Order: sequence, then structure tokens, then C-alpha cells
Amino acid sequence: MVQRTLAIIKPDSVEKKVIGDIVKRIEEAGFKILGLKLTRLTENQAKAFYEIHKDKPFYNDLVKYMTSGPIVPIALEKENAVEDFRKLIGNTDPAKAEKGTIRNIYGTNIERNAIHGSDSPENGEKEVLFFFSLCELL
Repeated sequence: MVQRTLAIIKPDSVEKKVIGDIVKRIEEAGFKILGLKLTRLTENQAKAFYEIHKDKPFYNDLVKYMTSGPIVPIALEKENAVEDFRKLIGNTDPAKAEKGTIRNIYGTNIERNAIHGSDSPENGEKEVLFFFSLCELL
């Protein structure tokens, strides 16, 4: 089943200038890019996007980090997109991520882990529409 999922190249990866390397890996893994843009989240936008984590101890640090610099949200499509993308990016903690995954290569630690990926098909659709209108998607 063809699914949509959202990737966000996080501020640490933008700062390291590895956007192109990460996009290349995504394309080589067979994902179709429906939309891609460089943007910066406001505090309110970050709070809304990560609202699911609002009761967790890392929430405020996550909001602060995600607003600390530019990000690159990418709307992706592929059969089994969510699961395949989660495999491509690896464990949330780069130290535990499988060798060769995006987080293993580009992540620094669990907080600065290079990239976001949707955790379910439902969230994939919802997250894509947070950053892209239907008119923007190819």
C-alpha cells in the first residue's frame, strides 16, 4: 500500500550542511519526494507539531532545539513508506542506530539525531499536511 510519511532534516543536520547527502540517501532508498522546503519553525508551530509529547520531560528542550535553526521538511511517498523510512533513519538514539542508517551516520546524540520520521501511517498523513498544503504536493 502506498503511504505518505514526513521527514524533517533537523537543525543539526542543516548546520552540518548534509541536506544533500540525506536527500540522496532518501531518493536512493526509493522514496518519491512530493514536497521539500527550507523553513524555520516558530515556537508556537513547534509546540503544535510536538503536542503529542507535551507531558514528557524532554518537550521544552525539543521545542527549543527545533526552533534553534532552519529545518527541511520533506513529504515522501512509497509503498510501506513509514516502516521503510524508520528503517532507513534508524533508532532515535544514534549510538543504538544500526550501522549505515541516517541517524548512525549524521546524528550526534538522542536529542540531536539528524532527522525526524513519522511513526505511523496516520501520523504520516497528518504531519505531511502540517507542513504542506495539498496544492503543494506533487
